[in-house]
Amino acid sequence: MDQTPDTENNLLCSSEPIIAVEHVSLDFKKDHEQMPVLNDVSMVARKDQLVAITGPSGCGKSTLLRIIAGLNKPTGGLVRFRSSPIMGPSKEISMIFQNFVLLPWRTALENVMFGLSSRHDLSEQSKKERCMRALEDTGLRGFENVYPGELSGGMKQRVGIARALAVEPQILLMDEPFNSIDNITADHLRKEIYSLLINASSPIQTVIMVSHNVEEIVELSDHVIVLSPRPARVAGELQIDMPRPRNKKSDQFFSWIDRLYELLASGS
Repeated sequence: MDQTPDTENNLLCSSEPIIAVEHVSLDFKKDHEQMPVLNDVSMVARKDQLVAITGPSGCGKSTLLRIIAGLNKPTGGLVRFRSSPIMGPSKEISMIFQNFVLLPWRTALENVMFGLSSRHDLSEQSKKERCMRALEDTGLRGFENVYPGELSGGMKQRVGIARALAVEPQILLMDEPFNSIDNITADHLRKEIYSLLINASSPIQTVIMVSHNVEEIVELSDHVIVLSPRPARVAGELQIDMPRPRNKKSDQFFSWIDRLYELLASGS
């Protein structure tokens, strides 16, 4: 484990985890054989932290994120949200998927509002206002009545991000959400999501992100979990102690990139 905690990080580490992954394992059954995917994975995410999960392709990063979301059940171990076991999907946890997952017969606004369809505590007007705000935050104002088939790939992904933000969750999970977005839009959305995390009026308490992009991880993350090849275990962790906003052209930034590459190489 490679850590350089300062006073602020010590305070963070002393707080109770919002998400705690405890000895999670997962096996898939294929042709009557058990296929191990995750092997005794433990990690935590605390308030105001952005935690990145990275590792080689196919190691189980997205699977781990789906378990945290309550979409998949582990074979062993459990995940806790504020000390309570996660038994299934929750309105407190929202996930931005790697693919678009949009309904082609619904407009952009209707797709975003679909994420709030089970919220009977909200009026239709409140739902629409939330969703319009989320569309504006993701740069889609003026496209609310456009259907997915008329949107570019990057714009479809922005609709998916807006849908997750409209739920106003405490936990935001992101599965490589910026891959299909142009660099300018991706940079804007990274800043927007991080500003939501550190904004006292925002409901978002912590963000957990799966990413292969080392520069993106160093730019956004407070803590990094590196997984080994399948069956994945925690091969290493990195606490990124770097002031914000982070200068991506600084020697310090490149130093952290080098350290993360070293950790990835040692865990493969």
